[in-house]
Amino acid sequence: MLPPRHLLLQRQQKPPGIPYGSDAHDALTLIVAELCANAVSHGLVPGRDFRLRLSAEDTTVRVEVTDTRGERLPALTEPSAADREGGRGLLLVGALTDRWGWFPRTDGPGKTVWASLDVRPL
Repeated sequence: MLPPRHLLLQRQQKPPGIPYGSDAHDALTLIVAELCANAVSHGLVPGRDFRLRLSAEDTTVRVEVTDTRGERLPALTEPSAADREGGRGLLLVGALTDRWGWFPRTDGPGKTVWASLDVRPL
């Protein structure tokens, strides 16, 4: 059984033109899972949820995850040798995407972390 964070993209309709099980599909699944896991782990405020938005333009898919913790900003850090189970999510996102970043929410407290990936067939 897949952990809940991996079920999210599996249960959504795949973006048009991205074959299930392809490198692009697998990368998008991991990107969504990591950004959503970060929102739950680091952006969660009791009683508030996070928002996921997937959009596509031409051959680029953009993932946006919005949470309500504006004071906890994403940053790439090297995990310590003792930290075997965490601290690598944004390193994976950075390695898999063409671009990623964040911006403050305009409609309330918090931030949106985004990543974009060119899914053009190789």
